[in-house]
Amino acid sequence: MSTATNKKLMQDIFAAAANPDPAARDRALFAASLADDARWVVTGQYSWSRTFAGKESILNDLHGHVRTRLVDRTRTVAHRFIADGDIVVVEAKGDNVTKEGARYDNDYCLVFRIEDGKIKEIREYCDSILTEKALGPFPQAETSAVA
Repeated sequence: MSTATNKKLMQDIFAAAANPDPAARDRALFAASLADDARWVVTGQYSWSRTFAGKESILNDLHGHVRTRLVDRTRTVAHRFIADGDIVVVEAKGDNVTKEGARYDNDYCLVFRIEDGKIKEIREYCDSILTEKALGPFPQAETSAVA
């Protein structure tokens, strides 16, 4: 896949998932674009820092837990895409509210590696203090994630 094709894929994914109309938000393209063996690496040294290995772990363990902490129809709005070959860097800002009513508008830098039109790896950089303050520590329960 070309640099332009990879960048367009990520632009399409974020545009669909961040639609201003909550009823029109669609995360299906993201899920369909994840490789079965994709990895999501939450960087840093806090309770959320770990690698979620596999599409199922990303969608259920990571995103599933986030969904339990936020009100429905969450979104992350991208404002910059930088692409080079199989790497697409996305700068984005959350637009979210916790179930307790607190704002959770984290700033993200997400580095995507795309292979044959599928997302193989995501490296997430964000404000870890804000994450734990708003969402709490990541549960230590058994997941398919690896430390």
